[in-house]
Amino acid sequence: MKAVRWSQQDGTGLEHLVLDETGDGVVVESAVVGEDESHPFGLVYRIECDARWQVTRLALKLAGGATLDLHRRDGDNGDAHAWSNAHGEPQELLRGCIDVDITATPFTNTLPIRRLQLERGERRVIRVVYVRVPELSVSAVEQAYTCIEPNHRYRYEGLDTGFTADITVDESGLVLDYPGLYKRVV
Repeated sequence: MKAVRWSQQDGTGLEHLVLDETGDGVVVESAVVGEDESHPFGLVYRIECDARWQVTRLALKLAGGATLDLHRRDGDNGDAHAWSNAHGEPQELLRGCIDVDITATPFTNTLPIRRLQLERGERRVIRVVYVRVPELSVSAVEQAYTCIEPNHRYRYEGLDTGFTADITVDESGLVLDYPGLYKRVV
């Protein structure tokens, strides 16, 4: 097990995350105290992945508020990457997504970095489940990751927003520095 902490660069938030990686898969549990556009929030989340770092479950809960629970599995009829909510209802909008991106944490950048195993200079466009916090609104968006320096630096691109950042990571793919947004403190 590995525990890390990040602080928001504006000084208003802190996240404590525990990552448990075994041969069977990965489980991440985290607590975030943050602020988004002057809206303070408390959030706990859990992400479960298979051994290939493909997300199989995403569960979030706002302190005193809403919850979100999504499950990904390959459909019985061969549909790849089908998602459903906690009640088993299909979430067609999310079809084809493997990774998730939660706005309140730098951790979710680790998911595609670990899963894709990019070579230097390689760029991949992916479709992700995008969760805005504190609203817990869900959409599917396209993003791109480019390996600048293997196991050290990656370029993130939000293709729908035009936002780009060069992210520094440790040997486990966990963010050390996400310029202007998050910095690892432990």
